[in-house]
Amino acid sequence: MRSPLQGGLPPGDAVVLGAVVEIACDESGFSGTNLLHSTAPVITHASVDLVVDEAVALIAALRSGFRFAPHELKSGRFLRGSGAKEALEWFLAALAGRAHVHLIDKEFFLVTRIVDFLLTEPSYAAGTRLAREHHPAAVALHEAGRSAGGDWGAFLSAFVDLVRMKRRLPVDQTVQRFFQTRDALRRHRLGTVADAVLDGLRPNHVRAVVARLDADDRTVPPPLEPLLPALAETVLSWSGGRRQVLVTHDEQSALTADRLTRLQRVLIDDGDGSAVGVNRAGALPKGVSPLAGLVVVDSRDDPRVQVADLLAGVARRMPGIIDDALRQPPPAPAG
Repeated sequence: MRSPLQGGLPPGDAVVLGAVVEIACDESGFSGTNLLHSTAPVITHASVDLVVDEAVALIAALRSGFRFAPHELKSGRFLRGSGAKEALEWFLAALAGRAHVHLIDKEFFLVTRIVDFLLTEPSYAAGTRLAREHHPAAVALHEAGRSAGGDWGAFLSAFVDLVRMKRRLPVDQTVQRFFQTRDALRRHRLGTVADAVLDGLRPNHVRAVVARLDADDRTVPPPLEPLLPALAETVLSWSGGRRQVLVTHDEQSALTADRLTRLQRVLIDDGDGSAVGVNRAGALPKGVSPLAGLVVVDSRDDPRVQVADLLAGVARRMPGIIDDALRQPPPAPAG
């Protein structure tokens, strides 16, 4: 017997004027809080706007035209199957204009968390385009830090141990180690911007953030959970500031109603026509979030999610397929 599905955010009265696109999503490469010691250095979050009948037909075509068995429609088996190259070309062509893939580099994700959580006020905008003012600092630290070898890895590992919510060592110990690794990294003189980030880390602020995590302050998003900012970027991309997005998603423990409600509110900041190239006349009404809601499903029951799962897995194993056509969904219709 299956356990009841958990999480999600049913669409409510906030859905406006029928200006809604429905997408189905899944991810590949997520390994929990094990963001550094994983065989999968990237995570992909894929979405498609297929209706159920279209997804069923696509899966049926892969099984009949390319002779894939049901169990082979997982990316690993799919890419190893006979005729995989031809099948992949057909699959991507079938999804042209109907899909989007967001890629997350796990190491860079941790750097954005350090910058957005420990230098500023932690928020659900962290790690997304809504916090773009901090992005250059994260990029500079990431690019320079990798030249520091083992000291860079020790610094990132100390951050993970600092904010890990389960099996964490005493706070005094994790804070001390974090600043010891910070000091070792500073000695490399990584450049003006990267050094400013490291110099800006303050024990009192770091302790305060950890205390809020320990107190289960729900205004602070889970620091080692990349799915929430990935979902935010997916929604913003499909919305284009013009339409709401209703998400169907494979069940994930991170997608609680409380977190999704907070994310829905913070996305209003980018759902009011402020997106680049959006004409105010065609924008979502002021105060309306681009996230209309999120319905959790079991991927075994939804062929749209199965297609998104296959796309996410293929893109994780072959990031080169994520070209401009998959980075940007089709534009929302003009108002």
